[in-house]
Amino acid sequence: MKSKKNLTRFTYETAAFEGWRLCISRAGTTFTRYFPDKKLGGPKKSLAVAEKALEEVKAIIEGSKRVEGKLTTATINKVEKLLQDAVV
Repeated sequence: MKSKKNLTRFTYETAAFEGWRLCISRAGTTFTRYFPDKKLGGPKKSLAVAEKALEEVKAIIEGSKRVEGKLTTATINKVEKLLQDAVV
């Protein structure tokens, strides 16, 4: 599987982690979350969860207000909570 925009595939033989990393930067803030294959049932399932989370994050960011060109604290907290709850 190839990496996609804002989603990077991690598959290393010597590493303990295999899965997808979501990383998106907007208005001076970077959000990162890892979606492990082991916990989510394989590479296709972890990709599906990561893509869904990415869509939701983009929707929140695009619909948010900005103060002096930066995301508000409320928006940042909302996105962080969404990413935290994405893998349960």
